[in-house]
Amino acid sequence: MTDPVLKLLQQQPAGRSLLQGFYTEPAVYRAELERIVYPNWFVAGHRSEWQATGDFRVFDVADESAIIVLGEDGELRAFANVCRHRGSRVCLEQRGQSRAFSCPYHGWKYGINGELVAARSMPDDFDISDYGLKPVSIGIVHGVVLIAFGDSPPSLAGAVRDLEEPMKVLDFDGMKVAARRGYAIPANWKLAVENYQECYHCSTSHPEYARMHTLTIDHRRRAPLQASLKKELAQSPLPDCVIDRIDSEAREGEMGYGYSRTALFDGYLTGSRDGQPVAPLLGGLKGYDGGASDFSFGAFSFMLAYSDHVVCYVFKPVDLQNCCCEITWLVRGDADASKDYDVDELVWLWDITTQADMKIIADNYAGIKSRYYEPGPFSEMEKAESVYVAWLLSELGRAHS
Repeated sequence: MTDPVLKLLQQQPAGRSLLQGFYTEPAVYRAELERIVYPNWFVAGHRSEWQATGDFRVFDVADESAIIVLGEDGELRAFANVCRHRGSRVCLEQRGQSRAFSCPYHGWKYGINGELVAARSMPDDFDISDYGLKPVSIGIVHGVVLIAFGDSPPSLAGAVRDLEEPMKVLDFDGMKVAARRGYAIPANWKLAVENYQECYHCSTSHPEYARMHTLTIDHRRRAPLQASLKKELAQSPLPDCVIDRIDSEAREGEMGYGYSRTALFDGYLTGSRDGQPVAPLLGGLKGYDGGASDFSFGAFSFMLAYSDHVVCYVFKPVDLQNCCCEITWLVRGDADASKDYDVDELVWLWDITTQADMKIIADNYAGIKSRYYEPGPFSEMEKAESVYVAWLLSELGRAHS
């Protein structure tokens, strides 16, 4: 019997969107989980969310779930949220503080170091030390917490090194979470990530975003605005360089990552209802340069850093036909919600934009499932999406090389 993934890879036309089966075939989704989703990193939060011993957060991706907890030694650890007895989820709360985790099914109890500390009515030869929670890979890049469900995820060393300058200027280590929201999208996860990668649709679908962000126009029209931003950056501590180690071009064994700063249209200082500040300036910035920085962390996590706040997007598969977009808004750590920022104003732009994206992506999926769908050519404004699609195909093809 022909492998359905291999068959699709052989039939996929170059330079075009993906064949229907890449979005609808269960065999493709299963292959993606093993080859792409579980082995790679997801941004799971900000280090400031874990302040006291026992602070925890549960982070779910597809069929996997992790408990991220702060230990007594001040170190963050992640464990599979799976009881070693008969597999029940151990922690049913999404976040909180606890000195132990008790499985709600049969009462097995685990310490915050993952060790099993109590299991009643077991045989005499039962060795409690053999049944601790299984560890999940965890890493930190300048305050940003990442986890991966693979045993040997890509190295974060390159990202730590090359993103240090912009992340230190903005003081990512010193930020805090101001808001977080989840958006359920009834579509295959790739469509959600592809949609984020391109702004060909922005002028059509996102008038609120389009009036302030120059990414809605092509690079030729954007060039003079970028030149003006570069002059501003000459007086700013932020670098004007473009770091481009996206996944398809990542060093062997490393997570892909990226950084760039793009001009906003004149009169807009940040991403807000009127383009005016919504929170105190970040880190070492002394003023507004009329730009916003894009960061990427692997294949599923992206950040947009304005001068006064950061918006973090994380795309997570749920199943073949559903995914979740989790958005976290970060502000400087000493900002006071009662006087320095209003949460509703802070989240306004990207909440309204993502609400629109939910419908766009769902409509896209409905069309792709049609018998009349066939892959179309990418526009000049879909270069990042086309590169992402090529990387996905390459990763799926590794098993068949």
